Amino acid sequence: MTFEQALPLLRQGKKLVRQNWQGSEEYILLVTQPKFASQAVNPYFLIKTAEKPAWSMFQPTTCDLLATDWIEVDEQ
Repeated sequence: MTFEQALPLLRQGKKLVRQNWQGSEEYILLVTQPKFASQAVNPYFLIKTAEKPAWSMFQPTTCDLLATDWIEVDEQ
């Protein structure tokens, strides 16, 4: 699926990954109601990897935005 099709699923709390990623990427997710020091923070993407630390901020690249290989993954 395209990123345009994937974004509504991310907003629903689903986890997605690109089929063509060949690294340690497990999935991305959207954090929709974050807080820091009791203050609201704008939504952001996280990526889960098999590396340590496992969580990192995710900024989609142009290739990610134009890709058609996004798939939903099961809870991990």
